[in-house]
Amino acid sequence: MGSETGTGVALPDLPASRTEPDGSAVVRVLSYNIRSMRDDVAALARVIRACRPDVVCVQEAPRFFRWRKAAARLARTSGLVHVAGGATASGPMILSSLRAHVERIEDVLLPRTPGLHQRGFSTAVLHFGRARLGVLSCHLSIKEWERYEQGRLLLDRLAALDVPYAVAAGDLNDRPDGRTFGLLAGALQDGWATKPWGREHTTRLGDPLQRIDAVFATEGVEVLGCGVPMGLPGVEERDLRAATDHLPVLAALRVPAA
Repeated sequence: MGSETGTGVALPDLPASRTEPDGSAVVRVLSYNIRSMRDDVAALARVIRACRPDVVCVQEAPRFFRWRKAAARLARTSGLVHVAGGATASGPMILSSLRAHVERIEDVLLPRTPGLHQRGFSTAVLHFGRARLGVLSCHLSIKEWERYEQGRLLLDRLAALDVPYAVAAGDLNDRPDGRTFGLLAGALQDGWATKPWGREHTTRLGDPLQRIDAVFATEGVEVLGCGVPMGLPGVEERDLRAATDHLPVLAALRVPAA
């Protein structure tokens, strides 16, 4: 059965994680800006668990004192494991379920502009049976010119993973009509635009409506649904409000067997 969105419209169920007879894998990818876990961590973990993700691309993971302990706490309470990132990528982080086998990881710090935050990418190559998926978590600059250069670097880094199928997810600090969003959407599949599901806008409930968080996939990955999981069973509006200042984006992707 479906569930209800915040607007009262029926929300159809998103495909569950599974391995198909041909070896392809349905993988659920969640992108979530968690604001350094400064809010209600229990609510945050409840939202993540309810989404039943195989992979979580985190932004604004803890970066300072005892950051590894905080990352481990979030992974544990969410029923996941820490794969890569955190302070080593200046905020982006990757978590996964035990379903994923980690082939390799790499955290990348981007060129820093004086007076602006250090930015980075957290990347991994994961196996789901015979399906092999590159993953990149990002949080791009608030400055338009720097953000565009980071978008170009993101595409370069995704190609450098040297895998046939990949996903990039994160907080773009840009809207679909923006130059950087357009750059990425021109080279990759924008999950929401390809197969909209759930709610579109990712800013905090009550804030101006914007879609600034997204999940992108390379050619060959089939997008089965993508959007904010408001109304998904177990995802409560009070938890979304308490967890952080962004809404999560959940995508179901079919990744072909290698």
